[in-house]
Parts: sequence; C-alpha cells; structure tokens
Amino acid sequence: MTKYLSGAAVCALSFAFVTEAAATEWNVSVWGKRRAFTEHVEKIAELVSEKTGGEFTMNVSYGGLSKNRENLDGISIGAFEMAQFCAGYHADKNRVVTVLELPFLGVENLEQERAVSKAVYAHPAAAEEMAQWNAKLLMTSPMPQYNLVGTGAPRKTLEDFKGMRVRATGGLGKAFEAVGAVPTSVTATEAYQAMESGVVDTVAFAQHAHLSFGTINQATWWTANLNPGTVNCPVVVNIDAYEALSDAEREALDSSVDEALDHYLANYGELLKKWDSVLAEKGVEKVEIDPAVIEEFKALAAAPARDAWIADMEAQGLPGQELYDLVVSTLADAKAGGS
Repeated sequence: MTKYLSGAAVCALSFAFVTEAAATEWNVSVWGKRRAFTEHVEKIAELVSEKTGGEFTMNVSYGGLSKNRENLDGISIGAFEMAQFCAGYHADKNRVVTVLELPFLGVENLEQERAVSKAVYAHPAAAEEMAQWNAKLLMTSPMPQYNLVGTGAPRKTLEDFKGMRVRATGGLGKAFEAVGAVPTSVTATEAYQAMESGVVDTVAFAQHAHLSFGTINQATWWTANLNPGTVNCPVVVNIDAYEALSDAEREALDSSVDEALDHYLANYGELLKKWDSVLAEKGVEKVEIDPAVIEEFKALAAAPARDAWIADMEAQGLPGQELYDLVVSTLADAKAGGS
C-alpha cells in the first residue's frame, strides 16, 4: 500500500511539474509609472491571461528591467520578452519607423496615428530592420500631437523660439532646430529635472506625459495648437520568444492587439476630455498660436525635414520615398473614411 501511494505521489508531483513547466511567463519592460501611455500593455497582459486560462502571463515592469533607451538592446539579447521604446531615443536602430516622427505630417487624431503606424509596421522594410534586433513589431502607442509647456513669458512667435532650449526628440527636435531653437533629447524620465534645473526652457510632450512626468507642475503656459508632430513608440516582442509560443498562446497574443489598442484609445480619449480642467487646476495658461505662425513654422520645418529624411534613407538603401508615400496615402484613406 505504501509502495502504491508513493508511486501515486510521484505521478502527482510529476504532473504538477509538467503543468508548471507548460505555463508561459513573459517579462515586459516599460518605464515611468502606469499611465495612459502604457494602458495597452497592461490590457494585453490581462487579455492573454484570460484567453489562456492563466497559462500565459506577463509581468509588466516599470524600469526594473532596463533603462528606457536600452529596451531594444534588451529585446535583442533576450533579457526580456516584450518592451516599449520610442524611436527618437535611438533613431539609428529603428530608421524605418522614424518616418512617423516627421514634423507636420497632418495627423489629426489618435485613430489616424494608429492607422499610419500600423501601415508602416507592416512594411517589409520595418520588419526586416527590427529583425536585426531579434524584435517583432507588435503594436504602436498612439499619441496625440506634441505641444510645449514652458515657464516665463509664453513663446508665441518664431522669433520667440530662437534660442529656446527645448526637450524634443527625433523629427520634432529637428523641426524646432529649423526655427532657431536648441533641442535636447533627454529621456522622458529626465525631463522634469532638466526643466527644474534650467537645462531646458520648454518641454514637448503629449498630454499624458506632461502629467506623468510632472512637467505640467513646472509650467506657467501650454501651447494648445502648435501640433508640430509626435513621437512613435512601438511595443515589440523578442522573435525567439514569440516563435516559442504554442499556437494557442500566439493566437491569444495576436488577437488581443486590436482589443488592447481600442482600450488604449478610449482611455486616452477620457484624459483629453478633462485636459482643460487640468490646466485650470494647475494655473497653466492655455496659449493659442496664431495660425499664420504655425504655417510659417511648417514652411520652414516640414519640407526640409521630409526631403532630408528621404534622401538619408535612400542613401542607406532603405525605401524612404515609398515609406513617406505610404504614410501620406494611409492618412488620406483614414481621413476619407472618417477617422
């Protein structure tokens, strides 16, 4: 009887071990704190767990696994299975998606940003470039057009922008440089300190980031309608980890992308609705830039940045013109469809 029980116990333990070994657990590297910018990551973790009965789970880490500028490197060596990063942090590593950071593309809302990002991510050149880092583009992190917060007198004209020290990365940095500003690409988590210490006069962020990283608390004014462009921040997965998933797990992940993005857009929409009350609560002046000034800014920054980007990409063997044209046509289709 003892011998029989021992055998049963061994079988039970073996079954438990196999069950435990069959579960899949991913580590996900993001930064800052949970906010509108990370809601799709949190949602997809929730969805894959639900769809697999808890057999596929994700541990979302806010800065505990990697620095934000090093997330793509971490993916490439398999330090974690999923990560979020922003193209402007290392434009040389993700050249293709920087087309989405060109200034004054004409994107008007989050749905349009989602559409153009999805189109670029699906382009073979984007997949090929990310594969060099053992990364697969999973989904974007749609953000509204960036705007400035600053201290002192509001910057309302191009003359005011001259010499302005602004936290702006990627294509936005180049746009401000075109009108005489001095851009710096400190990370989002460093922006508050840079503003507080006077390293920068102004910070270009989307609304959620001005809140999350505290720059709105330093500000006396915010530009409501400058809208020079935005930053593109993909969520990627390690290719080896993705391919190691079971068919059911992979289906759970892939089928959750659109659901997670729908949740993200709805959540962000609520933030935008209450933005004016946030400004009033914090005593921040809402500055409307004269449309003629914006057009002047666009004339100086948009075409030169576009032409330089296309030429640079083509010189590196990438289809720069094709990628830019893809953004333009996708955006036109989105607008025609009512997005």
